[in-house]
Amino acid sequence: MHVNNVEKETLRDLGKKMLEISADPSNKERIKLWKKVNSLHRVRPPVFVFEIPWHEMNYRDELKITCRDPFLMGVERALRRCIYQWAHMPGDMVVEGYIECPMAIKNTGAGISENTEISVTDKDSDIFSRRFNVQIESEEDIEKIGMPVITHDEDETGRRLSLLTDIFGGVIPVRKKGFRWTSVSPWDELVRLTGVDRILLDMATRPEYVHKAISRMTDSCLFALKQYNELNLLELNNDNTYLGGGLQYIDDLPGRNFNPSRIRPSDMWGRTMSQVFSAVSPAMHDEFALRYEMKYLGQFGLVYYGCCEPLHKKIGILRKIPNLRKISMSPWVNAEEGAEAIGRDYVYSMKPNPAFLGRETWDPCMVRKDMEENMEKTRNCVREIILKDISTVRYQPERLWEWASIAREVALNC
Repeated sequence: MHVNNVEKETLRDLGKKMLEISADPSNKERIKLWKKVNSLHRVRPPVFVFEIPWHEMNYRDELKITCRDPFLMGVERALRRCIYQWAHMPGDMVVEGYIECPMAIKNTGAGISENTEISVTDKDSDIFSRRFNVQIESEEDIEKIGMPVITHDEDETGRRLSLLTDIFGGVIPVRKKGFRWTSVSPWDELVRLTGVDRILLDMATRPEYVHKAISRMTDSCLFALKQYNELNLLELNNDNTYLGGGLQYIDDLPGRNFNPSRIRPSDMWGRTMSQVFSAVSPAMHDEFALRYEMKYLGQFGLVYYGCCEPLHKKIGILRKIPNLRKISMSPWVNAEEGAEAIGRDYVYSMKPNPAFLGRETWDPCMVRKDMEENMEKTRNCVREIILKDISTVRYQPERLWEWASIAREVALNC
């Protein structure tokens, strides 16, 4: 890793800007708001924007990368994106006053990768359609799913920490950060290997085969978590870490008998999802997904469940999850039914439809109307508003800026 004087000054200037932003009093107020929501207090719903089509966002070169070293490019990119979002579409984001130094942790994966055919509509985007070629179709094939190996290169972590401390010394603190992305999706990984249609049909025609396949994939996820824990690589994520819902600030974590030198899963948020189960009945979702996901989720202090799959008819089975706190309510849910089933027992993690941003003509009135209707349907719930899965804004970043402004205004008046 190498940084020249020009790059160093650029990074230091970005660090100064980050520290300045972190000192804004609104950060403390937003942390309080997220804590109240995550503790099931019915307050103004916070707004958070994530999974942004950054290749369409570069306004006045605010996102132009100048570093050449791959590691430092990642550092610069994260800083520029954070500063950009704060300036144009902050919602209720929180900026902390330090630079993250990620530990050099490697995961070998399950030993088998997806084999796909892709369809690209925008060469500059990493969002594209995929057709998964089948690699697992029999019980014998299930053995292709291996157990991952987690390793930590302590020397590399030391080099990263030394470099960032040298760059940002006297400007902004640098903190070493371990593994905290505890969101897994055994079913979403499995269908990349089996194909989607075939494995869903197999639940009716070959249930034992399906049980063996998802059990193996779940074991792979569990084996990885066990190693992160045993190698002492876990990091608290009750902060502005993103797992699928809003920010995760809460005083309920870490757990009892907390030892800051050894983080446990019970000190953290965890998450699973089964997006491919959108049209699967609650009973089959329980049998083929939740039964296995609970082996993973049961280890965590608090749980966020779901993603894009509509869950309004499945709240009953989700109540089995220990320490469940937040439920994803995607754009395809029946909001009234979901709100009635959730009540105030969990956070209703509202996911507005991102398709409004990709229409040929931008219509802010339509966005406002949809948001107000959803606010009314869920008025008795504890809510957060999370915009994600934004494929395109048609290279008009101001659409997203205005969306964030509308969402926060509606939330303030709900």
